[in-house]
Amino acid sequence: MSAEVLAAVAQAHRRDWAQVLAATARLTRDLDLAEECTQEAYAQALQTWAQVGVPDRPGAWLTTTARNRALDVLRRESVLRRALPLLVSEQSVPGPEDGLDDDRLRLIFTCCHPALSRDAQVALTLRLVCGLSTAEVARAFLVPEPTMAARITRAKKKITAARIPYRVPSPDHLAERVSAVLEVLHLIFTTGHTAPIGAHLVRRDLVDSAIGLARMLHLLMPNDAEVSALLALLLLIEARADSRLSAAGRLQLLSEQDRTRWDTQLIGEGIALLTDALRRRPLTRYAVEAAIAAVHAEAPTWQDTDWAEIVGLYDVLLQLWPSPVVELNRAVAVGLRDGPQAGLDALTPLLAEPALATYGYLSAARADFLRRLHRWTQAADAYQEALALTENGVERAFLTERLGEVQRISTGEERPQRPPTDDS
Repeated sequence: MSAEVLAAVAQAHRRDWAQVLAATARLTRDLDLAEECTQEAYAQALQTWAQVGVPDRPGAWLTTTARNRALDVLRRESVLRRALPLLVSEQSVPGPEDGLDDDRLRLIFTCCHPALSRDAQVALTLRLVCGLSTAEVARAFLVPEPTMAARITRAKKKITAARIPYRVPSPDHLAERVSAVLEVLHLIFTTGHTAPIGAHLVRRDLVDSAIGLARMLHLLMPNDAEVSALLALLLLIEARADSRLSAAGRLQLLSEQDRTRWDTQLIGEGIALLTDALRRRPLTRYAVEAAIAAVHAEAPTWQDTDWAEIVGLYDVLLQLWPSPVVELNRAVAVGLRDGPQAGLDALTPLLAEPALATYGYLSAARADFLRRLHRWTQAADAYQEALALTENGVERAFLTERLGEVQRISTGEERPQRPPTDDS
């Protein structure tokens, strides 16, 4: 099989999986059958495209193939399936813009139904909407793969047994459902922004899916402050995408990034959305997170970053959304405002936080502050710990480089070339 066909199928999986599955689910009203037929369509593509070539519209080909396969199954099993619980297929509420009656939105609102637990909502969306494998979803949740497989299976069964409608909610139910959807989109984006595993820093398919769905939701709910704030946050972070890696593929810290490569159009759009969201009440966690991203976006250089404002914004965020990860980010900001010892002191209480026990960024942050304090041996230990908790290849390469640097200095093989002042 040619590399061209393999690449085309892989690209179609990244770009079209959600649309193919969602369109098939609308026909079958059975998530398991839709997923099975979608997987078979991609398997068929490997064979057919190798013989006749890659079609001009791979997504359309895959959707047609998956739906045809589903029709075959439905015809064969029509008597049996009449006795099985199926998704209630209802028409979506018409939106103010074309394109809002999108199968992906139907799928994501179904996955995020309040009858499901939040963990199940997120896991099911990552599996069905984003096409992550069960193993990848398990890694995102830091749970064993069999545990996640059982969780996803239970969630799908509950959707069909509870007759959860396969549609975008009506306007009177939309607001109460949107928070779950936003949390899912945020997690999809963060999972793609720095992939939890693999050779690449970013999973563009997940980042693009999250931004695309957030834009669609904003069209559906243009006056919702929380929706506007989430879209602002995603765009302000995405604006830095092209500067996160060097030409050689090395991770570039925020302090090292070439800010002339930041996307000013996305920054402008994000700040406009944030400004609009901040005019409304109540203040949301996404608005505060977007404000933090905006402080970075508006600083002309790393040295001009207003760390006092960022620490203050993290204080507000902790009131709205108490989280060990927010406490970690605040501690890092304190260290960048007040110096590495202050940062290290702020991190110390988090070492006893169970939720961060396997969170590599805590070890990496400690390692950086220890390095900047010239405590080389302790820094090396912290970098080794961070490496043991990190599975992304680009991040591992960066941590390995830093570990080698502090080990050589600790043994006297190398002297510090410059005062360490960058971020972790």
